Amino acid sequence: MSLVRRSNVFDPFSLDLWDPFQGFPFDAFRSFSETRPNFVSDTSAFANTRIDWKETPEAHVFKADLPGVKKEEVKVEVEEGRVLQISGERSKESEEKNDKWHRVERSSGKFLRRFRLPENAKVDQVKATMENGVLTVTVPKEEVKKPEVKSIEISGRA
Repeated sequence: MSLVRRSNVFDPFSLDLWDPFQGFPFDAFRSFSETRPNFVSDTSAFANTRIDWKETPEAHVFKADLPGVKKEEVKVEVEEGRVLQISGERSKESEEKNDKWHRVERSSGKFLRRFRLPENAKVDQVKATMENGVLTVTVPKEEVKKPEVKSIEISGRA
């Protein structure tokens, strides 16, 4: 049995795909995973790219831990409808004939995460940087114009 820490907070902006078969314990799924061995690992890599999203007064900031991934292997795109898409591929380590693996825990394969940006996002000014295996995507926000309040004098008798 594996313990998975999940957030119980619903995020309406996240467009993550849920894998209903992840960790399915029955033999029927095991035979499926044996016939399609890349399915389980690809799905796992797809879902395991963790991204933090915080909102500051000036911008929406996304941070993704992508250790071992070069910036040339990552794509950051904004699609129609204000959808931020972060995708890429973590290469598999080459295997030598004489190597004996004892444990393989690091995931490899393609990953894709999508987030619907709010109305105040300036999608034409998105910036991305990659430093020490951490991708930072900054989406500036439009200034919220405070409504002008105008006092109205009340006429009439007291």
